[in-house]
Amino acid sequence: MLLDPPALRRARVGVFGTFATSGFVMGAWAAALPSVDRRLDLGEARLGTLLLLIQLVGLVAMMVAGRIADRITSRGLLRWTGPATQLVLIAPALAPSYELLLLCGALYGIGIGFVEVGLNAHSVELERYYRRPILSSFHGFWSLGGAAAGALTSFGLTLGLGSQSMLVIAAIASAAVFAGFTLPLLPPPGHPTADGTAAPGRPVRIGTIVLGAMFVLGLGGHLIESGAIDWANLHAARVLEADEVLAPLSYTVFAIAMTIFRLVGDPIRARLGPGYTLLGAGTLAAAGYALVLLSAATGGIPLAWAGWILAGSGIAVIVPVLFSAIGEAGGPPSTVALISISGSTGLLLGPAAIGYTAEATNLTVGLLIPAVLAIFIAVAGPIIMRQLFRSATSGTPLTTAR
Repeated sequence: MLLDPPALRRARVGVFGTFATSGFVMGAWAAALPSVDRRLDLGEARLGTLLLLIQLVGLVAMMVAGRIADRITSRGLLRWTGPATQLVLIAPALAPSYELLLLCGALYGIGIGFVEVGLNAHSVELERYYRRPILSSFHGFWSLGGAAAGALTSFGLTLGLGSQSMLVIAAIASAAVFAGFTLPLLPPPGHPTADGTAAPGRPVRIGTIVLGAMFVLGLGGHLIESGAIDWANLHAARVLEADEVLAPLSYTVFAIAMTIFRLVGDPIRARLGPGYTLLGAGTLAAAGYALVLLSAATGGIPLAWAGWILAGSGIAVIVPVLFSAIGEAGGPPSTVALISISGSTGLLLGPAAIGYTAEATNLTVGLLIPAVLAIFIAVAGPIIMRQLFRSATSGTPLTTAR
């Protein structure tokens, strides 16, 4: 089967669409949580249990999703699990009890794990065909999808639509849209291209020590991100004593900066390479957190916003670089899944690590954790990237991969 440039462009549109649709569904679920909370009278503890369950089940699903993708390809994984995951959103929208909501949450977690691995593995495969960085912009479209869901939910509520009906409509529409976007995705790797050059060949094994180091980088990158997701607004409110109008904007400026840099990050990575990109990204993130920490003593909320903008700009490209480097080195989908697993682990550990540290000392000290991890990525990232490609060069082909 030949892959000509139009076929590659169609596959790229398909990946953009699946990322955006997946982000939209996540955004719709997040926007519906307050109404689910009110309808079932969950309270903070039961709601926290639900969210933790989704994360834990998703983490377990990622551990097997990579192996499944090795056998049926990432395209097959997305075609089977993507639309089903979107439809699962109907269940929590209509769940009549907390117990059934937990079951729905577990099913949703399984779907999230499968889809996240499939999306990232397929984007890595497509980047191999393009032979230049294109992966970061996919993550940018995921963020845009989430933002669109929040905006549409707010618009629907102003029109008087119920949150339950909106979630059901979003689930059905997203399932259909996702299924449509899987149609132009890539065939299994290893086919010749239209111009006669060899398409990406079989994946290779990468050394265990190097994979462990990549896991630590991924965990650190996501933990740095969770520092902003969970604590940016709280830092503004508690430490800087910003009013209730200004405090929520701390995460907003971070998210906007991260989305913009994910959309424009591919040319930067193409010029600098993965090692120097991680050096620059870690440095930016560390500088951003430094400004946030200094804002308590001088500058106040404007300095904190500048810090979150810098941090978001740096964090934006860390995880896409890791996925891309695994792909460039020839790692199979199960290896790509390792970065997804590290991400979920970081997002699970981040709130607890920062929260418990802040409880024992204060939030400023707690935010030193992501700041130090950003410095670690800046220093260790280039070294680990060199070792990754050295390990891949000496690796052996995976004969079982399709």
